[in-house]
Amino acid sequence: MHVLVTGGTGHIGSYIIPELISAGHEVTGLARSDESAAAVSALGAKVRRGDISDLDVLKAAAAESDGVIHVAHRQDLLPSGGIDAVAAAELQIMLAYGEALAGTGKPLVVSGSIGSPAWENLGRPAIEEDPALPGGEAYKGTLRVRNVVERTVIGLAERGVRSSIVRIPPIAHSTTDAGFLPLLIGLAKEKGVIGYPGDGANLWPAVHGRDLATLFRLALEKGPAGRYWHGIEGEGIRFREIAEAIGRRLGVPAVSIPADVLMLPGYFGFLANLVTLDLPAFNVITRQTLGWEPAEPGLLADMDNGHYFPAS
Repeated sequence: MHVLVTGGTGHIGSYIIPELISAGHEVTGLARSDESAAAVSALGAKVRRGDISDLDVLKAAAAESDGVIHVAHRQDLLPSGGIDAVAAAELQIMLAYGEALAGTGKPLVVSGSIGSPAWENLGRPAIEEDPALPGGEAYKGTLRVRNVVERTVIGLAERGVRSSIVRIPPIAHSTTDAGFLPLLIGLAKEKGVIGYPGDGANLWPAVHGRDLATLFRLALEKGPAGRYWHGIEGEGIRFREIAEAIGRRLGVPAVSIPADVLMLPGYFGFLANLVTLDLPAFNVITRQTLGWEPAEPGLLADMDNGHYFPAS
């Protein structure tokens, strides 16, 4: 299969491209700069120069492929327009894919969030059959506004696209992780303590980047249309356990940040809204349908491998 990958030089994309190539697929990576083009080539993929903001380029590249994996995001819009601008731009990208792939039966696999069905209390862990909750004006400025992107991708199944969403947890860990876990470690080093919200019982799922890449490949190869997949190692890890693990490795105390001061200027800063999320989820359907089984070390074990806490 000839696969177009966007975001191929990012954290997860840089694992997806080698995963696809090792499985015998031909890969083209979209690259907007000379540096990105060199990185795509180094991963073994062909280079298609272009940017996801150029919808004509994106549609042409998608139409010429046998399938698309989209893990790029318009993060460049965050400083000026926030999450609302990012969601609006990504919605147009998904509609462009719809134009290019409608009626073809080709696969389109897009990254989503494990939190998209769980912003309201389900009373149980989220499962793959739980749809992303509707967004709208009432949720402007929150992560839920991006749910329209996921819902649009799922809706493309009715237009003859084998579309699906891989829901990604807050922590995707690996040797090249530059996400939430390094931010939490950096905060602990800066403050001399590692905080957790309230009693720290809220659950955060996690997954290794290589395992996530395998899931994207399996969804591309054999995932039915209109489905959500959960890329998680397990139901979740209590935030307090994550904080305590960081504290042990840095030699700093883990302390509770009371709920009534979480949103005040202080320890967590812009992460305050995120660290309080409780995102329990199951992935039985993902494992049974796609045959996916995480094979890499889990989050707490991966913290012992040296890349998060160098000996120096």
